[in-house]
Amino acid sequence: MTESKTKLQRYSLQFLEYLEIERNRSKLTLRNYDHYLKRFVDFCAKQGVTDPEDIDLELVRSYRLFLNRLSPKDKTLKVITQNYHLISLRSFLKYLAKRDISSLAPEKIELPKTPARHPEFLNTEEVERLIEATQSEKNKLTRLRDEAIFKTLFSTGLRISELTNLKQDQVNLKRGEFSVRGKGDKLRVVFLSDESAQALAKYLEAREDNSKYLFIRHKAKESVEKQIESMGEVKNGLTPRSIQRLIKKYVKIADMSAGGGSALGGKKITPHTLRHSFATDLLANGADIRAVQEMLGHASISTTQIYTHLTNKRLHDIHEQFHNKGK
Repeated sequence: MTESKTKLQRYSLQFLEYLEIERNRSKLTLRNYDHYLKRFVDFCAKQGVTDPEDIDLELVRSYRLFLNRLSPKDKTLKVITQNYHLISLRSFLKYLAKRDISSLAPEKIELPKTPARHPEFLNTEEVERLIEATQSEKNKLTRLRDEAIFKTLFSTGLRISELTNLKQDQVNLKRGEFSVRGKGDKLRVVFLSDESAQALAKYLEAREDNSKYLFIRHKAKESVEKQIESMGEVKNGLTPRSIQRLIKKYVKIADMSAGGGSALGGKKITPHTLRHSFATDLLANGADIRAVQEMLGHASISTTQIYTHLTNKRLHDIHEQFHNKGK
């Protein structure tokens, strides 16, 4: 006999269904909400709370204390991760209010302040070094693919999930632009530089498979001919995790080529770094912030404004280096 669900469990499940069907949220977003809400529902159950009506500020205060003291893998949860839990809870409470289900008012939950984010970015020379590192790959198809990946990321500012979901028929190499569906199912246009379009064309010309994906896996130890023979059955593209591994690999190679030093300034490079680099490069060269917001697919201008702090610092450094040196 299956155990019956509590009211809180039922409503949280209905909330996830609402996000999926009515709000058209991505699978990743749904998975995150499920994870964060499950933690809250489990916490409530241990406190004897099974009905949304019994959620109050004291319960939320205890939950925040619980999150602050939670230690996964011997590390406390970062403030930003605690915020994700609370944002999910507030969204759930808003959903309950929309359905006229009695519970705590969502606006009563305040989020703790998080330190200002200063994303790492690469300058043009550092991006070039990272791209050059792909030439160390001995497998031709993999080498062409990886070069095309880095050039595409820097040219378009795509998120990694957007890149790995790209299909060949989406990309117009002649026009140097294509549409991509990003967060919140929003459609935007991104642009390819001549260099990135050429790199993509070379990579696609070397492939003779029927995969619909723009970027696919290639077996390192097989010849190009053997890979082409076996590619008729290729169906799956790369994953965000595989892109992470690629970047880690080439950062290491770029640093080694610098004679044991750091060719990339000792920066912590992640897949998102090239997106940061794309935005920073545009703003540093005079692009309008609203245009950059549109190209990045940011819902709010405040998200894009993070990059203005980086470009302001860069301009300050240039000013300090060159201004009034004739004295």
